[in-house]
Amino acid sequence: MPNSGLTREVVVMSKTMDIEVVDIRKINGEGNTRAFADLKVGEGLVVKGFTVMLGKRGVFVNMPRKVTKDGKWFDVVTPANEIIKRQIEEKVLEAYDRETDGVKN
Repeated sequence: MPNSGLTREVVVMSKTMDIEVVDIRKINGEGNTRAFADLKVGEGLVVKGFTVMLGKRGVFVNMPRKVTKDGKWFDVVTPANEIIKRQIEEKVLEAYDRETDGVKN
């Protein structure tokens, strides 16, 4: 089966990805939003609009979101699995820590 090798390669590749934070912008203010981040995925895709938010248990990363006409929010980017989600969170929060010199807001 010629396609079986390709299928296995795609499955293996989907477990982790080459992700790099290309821009992080700290937000000063009273709200829960602490920063915006843009990520480069692989060699050919930049995804804009990740947010670092302050919650009750510390900072966390939100996926890029849009609001509908009726005021409901939905994610426009969704990680394919938990490993990629954690990888995104780690990269963004590491960049945020560097931007804030490790000072938690």
